[in-house]
Amino acid sequence: MSNQAGAGGRGPRTRLPGVLGDVSVSAVCAGFIAVAVSYAGPMLVILQAAERAGLDPARTASWVWAVSVGSGIVGLLLSLFTRQPVVVAWSVPGAALLLTVLGDYGFSEAIGAYIVAGLLGLVLSLSGLFGKLLAAVPRPILAAVLAGVLLPFVLNVTQAVLVSPVVAGGLVVAYFVGRRLFPKYAVPAALVAGVLLSVIAGQAQSPDLSLALTVPVFTVPTFSIQAIMGISVPLLIVTMAGQNGPGLVMMRTSGYEPNDRLLLSGTCVASVLFAPFGSHAINLAAITAGICCGREAHEDPAKRYIAGAAGGVFFIGFGLFSATILDLFAAVPGELITAMAGVALLGALQGSLLDMLDAGRHGPSAIEAAVVTLIVTASGIAPLGIVSPFWGVLAGAAVYLLLTVARGRRRARPAAGRSLPAVIPAGEARK
Repeated sequence: MSNQAGAGGRGPRTRLPGVLGDVSVSAVCAGFIAVAVSYAGPMLVILQAAERAGLDPARTASWVWAVSVGSGIVGLLLSLFTRQPVVVAWSVPGAALLLTVLGDYGFSEAIGAYIVAGLLGLVLSLSGLFGKLLAAVPRPILAAVLAGVLLPFVLNVTQAVLVSPVVAGGLVVAYFVGRRLFPKYAVPAALVAGVLLSVIAGQAQSPDLSLALTVPVFTVPTFSIQAIMGISVPLLIVTMAGQNGPGLVMMRTSGYEPNDRLLLSGTCVASVLFAPFGSHAINLAAITAGICCGREAHEDPAKRYIAGAAGGVFFIGFGLFSATILDLFAAVPGELITAMAGVALLGALQGSLLDMLDAGRHGPSAIEAAVVTLIVTASGIAPLGIVSPFWGVLAGAAVYLLLTVARGRRRARPAAGRSLPAVIPAGEARK
């Protein structure tokens, strides 16, 4: 862990030649894949929410522009400043929440609610309270949350291979061949193989592309108690619990020591600034961060920050031409993206599972609680509109407290029983 942690603890180096010397093909590809996965899956949630809310094409494109450019700028700056792979994206559970509530309010009210949620998150971030809450949870439980978030994406690869054995299956084979022959470039090789196989198999479509800059639309916010209670509060909860928490855990599991106040406050400031253009929430990424924090990005942990910076650059570029990029991703088969995400996250899943089974100073109770956390998180439940990672942490912490209290009492009883014979004779002797 010392190498990674040291990589983020030296402070910023401002010389550009030093950065250029750290650039590698594997890190840049990791950044690209992280952005590609974000656009191929989570972006669809935003488009569905915009359609259900009845937004016109201009405001929908502005929403995509805002979350992309905002995420890119923050990820680029924080990665270069901290020398850690900081991957920033938009709140996927937040967008899913908006699917159910956005149409109940005026769009300007929603914008005002986004700003309030960002300001509340900023208060939590600057105070350090959120980081302290995470630090109080045993490491195996936090690792189990991360494993539960990643596991469904890896499991989805099997279904993708069944649906498209040539494209998805060939991509998986190419990845493991790459891991054997040239492990540093296994992920890029798998991506190239998947694209070529999709073209050969006739599963890739010919997109009708037109290169045009996206023009953002500014919406003057209005504030209402109803929108704040209906949007701001639940959006804050799902973003902090479902994205920022697992995002910090991902970095720590990969061996880095993230400054939670700096990273979270940076994303919250961006959330406030880009909200008038449609951005609902900008936060640390959890799933795609695993692509940039793992060995596939670079064998040297000190140089993986290039993957986070590259992801930021790609986000900015994709945001500027968001409509064109969305058409381009629609041209490749979905099974290719699913398989690509799964193999790229294998290393992160392996690391989180190893941490989950390492009790350390917490004892066997932590592992039992971690298993419960994994089950609840991977289930994908979302009661009260709050996503499963929150309930996973809650369930794991409750089980851990219950087991440690029960075992503590069992240890106390024998100790009391052993001391009883010594106390009674002493009393009798005094008589």
